[in-house]
Amino acid sequence: MPSPSLDLLAESHKPDGSRPATHKTASLHQTPRTDSFFTNVQWSSDGTTLFTTSSENRLCTYVLPEDLLEPKDEPIELTPHGTLVLPGPLGPVAPSPYWSVAESYTQLVLTSSREHPIHLYYPFQSLSSSSQSHQRPLASYFLIDPLTEAYTPVTSLLWPGSSGGNHFIAGSNSLISLFDITRPGESAYTHSEPTGIIPTYQKSSKRTRVGLHGAISALALQNPSSSYGISGAGLVAAGTRTRGLGLYDLNRAGECTASWKLSASQDGNGVMQVLWSPCGRYLVVNERSTTSLLVYDIRETHSLLARLTGRRGGKTKQRLNCDVYAGSGGGFEVWSGTGDGGVVVWENVGLSSGDDIEPSWERKGLHEPRSGEPVSAVSAAAMHLAGSVVATCSGSWKFVDDDDSDSESESDDDEDSSSKKSDSDSNADLDEKTDADSSHNHDGDETESQVSGSAPSVVTRPPKPKPKRGLVTGETSLKIWSI
Repeated sequence: MPSPSLDLLAESHKPDGSRPATHKTASLHQTPRTDSFFTNVQWSSDGTTLFTTSSENRLCTYVLPEDLLEPKDEPIELTPHGTLVLPGPLGPVAPSPYWSVAESYTQLVLTSSREHPIHLYYPFQSLSSSSQSHQRPLASYFLIDPLTEAYTPVTSLLWPGSSGGNHFIAGSNSLISLFDITRPGESAYTHSEPTGIIPTYQKSSKRTRVGLHGAISALALQNPSSSYGISGAGLVAAGTRTRGLGLYDLNRAGECTASWKLSASQDGNGVMQVLWSPCGRYLVVNERSTTSLLVYDIRETHSLLARLTGRRGGKTKQRLNCDVYAGSGGGFEVWSGTGDGGVVVWENVGLSSGDDIEPSWERKGLHEPRSGEPVSAVSAAAMHLAGSVVATCSGSWKFVDDDDSDSESESDDDEDSSSKKSDSDSNADLDEKTDADSSHNHDGDETESQVSGSAPSVVTRPPKPKPKRGLVTGETSLKIWSI
C-alpha cells in the first residue's frame, strides 16, 4: 500500500502571537537573547481549534477557518485569536473536554506555572500592545505542600470528559490529586493518591519502595467507550521521570491496580507521554532521548508487545510528542515527529508483536529551515478527529559562541572580507594575550611595591571578559497538513 501524501493547508511562524522573530544572533557587544519557538500543539475536543505553547510561556489559540480544506494557491497564514502570557514557567496545559467553538461558556483551558496555583482561563484574550501585564484567571485551584506551605509543582494535567468534565487530575511529585472544577480555591482539592509508599514500620535499612516514585510527568485516560474500558470511567495511566509506569482506577478512588518499571535495557531518559490505543488494550510509552516507542499490552501488564523503532534524531533533548489514531485494519496508527524536521508513522500497531518494528512510512523535510538556520525538531504531531488532517509544530534551540555568530552573519561576504576578519580576530587574540601577560607582570609589580611600602607605580588593568554565549533557535513554525 503506497504511503499517503501530505499537502500544506495553513501555517504560522508566530509562536508568541506577534511578528516573526528574527533569527540573528546577538553581536559581541550585545547581551544574548532568546528567540521564541513552538513547543507543543494539541486539538480541541471538537476539532475546530488548536492550542500551541511556546518557549516564552505563552499559550496561543487558533480557530481554523471553515474553508481550510478548499483548494488554494497559497497556504493560509494563521493568526492566533487569543494569546495568554503565563505568570511563570509554563507547565502542562489541558483544554476543556467539552469545547465547542459555538458556545463561549465551554471555551476554557487549565494551565499550570511554577510557584503558582493551577489557573482556569478564557483563552481568547490578547495582550495589549501598551501593557505587558498578565491576564486575570477565571478561577484558581491550590495544591499546597502541608509541610512547607509552598505551591506544589504540577508536572502533568488531565481534564477528562467523564462525569461531565467536572473534575480534573493533577500529577506532582509521587502524588496524583483529584480536583472539583466547580469549587475553585482550597475546597477544590477533593482526593489525593500517593503513588509511592515506603513502609514506616520497617527499619530504615530494610525499607522497600512500592509504587511510583518521582514526578508524575504523564497522564492519560483510557477510552471509556472501548471494549476494555470501564463504563463511566477508565483506567488512568501515569508515567514518571524516573521511568516508572502505573495504572489507577477512578471507580475505586484512584486505587493503584498495577505498577512497574521500564527495563534498564531500554534506552530512554524518563517518560514524557503515555497514550492509550483507541481500543483500550495497549499503552504507548514515549520517553525522552530515545529513537523508539514502547507498546505494552495491559492485559499482561509487564508484557512488552512491541518496540517501535526508527524515529530519526530521537536522541535530542527536545520533546517529541506523538499521537495515535484508529486504523482501518483493526490495529491503530502512531504518529511522531523526528529530530530532523520530519514525521514518522507506524501502521497496524497491535496486530503483531516483535522486538523492533520499523516505520511504515515517513516524510522528511516537512519543516525545512531557511538559509543559515539549524534544523529543528518536530516537537509534536497531532491528528484530527476525522483522520484527514494533521498538525505539526517545530522548534529547537542551541547555544552558540558570539565568535561563531559573527562568522555566520558574515558568511555571505567575499573572501577578502573573510580573510580580513580572520586576521583581525588573530590580532585581537594576540593583543588579548599580550594584555594578559602585561597584567600578570603588573600584578607582580604591585605586590612588590605594596610589600616595600611604596605606592604602586602602575595601575593594574582588569582582564578582558570572555565572549558571551547567545541562545538562538532554528526553524520554528506551526503547519496544518491534509492527508
